[in-house]
Amino acid sequence: MMRLLFMILMAGCLLSCKENKTATTIQQRLPFYNTADFTPHWFNDSSHTADSVHLISSFSFIDQNGKNISEKTFDHKIYVADFFFTSCPGICKTLTNNLKLVQEVFANDDDVLILSHSVTPDIDNVAKLKLYAKNFHVKDDKWHLVTGNKNAIYTIARQSYFADEDLGEQKDVNDFLHTENILLIDKHRRIRGVYKGTSVLQVNDLIKDIKTLELEQ
Repeated sequence: MMRLLFMILMAGCLLSCKENKTATTIQQRLPFYNTADFTPHWFNDSSHTADSVHLISSFSFIDQNGKNISEKTFDHKIYVADFFFTSCPGICKTLTNNLKLVQEVFANDDDVLILSHSVTPDIDNVAKLKLYAKNFHVKDDKWHLVTGNKNAIYTIARQSYFADEDLGEQKDVNDFLHTENILLIDKHRRIRGVYKGTSVLQVNDLIKDIKTLELEQ
């Protein structure tokens, strides 16, 4: 009788430990973000996420070197996305300087890229982006500063990246886009992290999360 009781208790303990381990494993993975309020979601099995997780739409822009940059540029890459403009007097410079920390940490890691969209593409032509890149020591093979059709940039910003401080208000392309958020995108074009780009502490969190994301299969 005592032997049977011992075996039952051990079985219960093993089951509990397995459940706790599974729960811990899920929480250790980065969440997914599907909506503009950036509510985090975790999934038990990544194989079930393909049809239920928000994806960044396809796109086509031009970078500081005049090269076409599309979603294919980031196939099987982790990337960090943000929005800026070259004539921005303060916040954009802080954000860009903080993103340089990401560039430095992953300088030799081909799996990590940075994508910065100009929100004044009618002003920020290739030449201006090239000068901005030079001034901030942007590495061309690591960090793409892009311009292009304004409507396309604003649409993907608001609908794919949820990138606007006044989300919830009806807006069109004539309403200026502004956000300090930078977003972490995984190898399948899914949002996995949101951070204040003007905060060094949050950018350091971003760097840690990129390393965590690289461990995913």
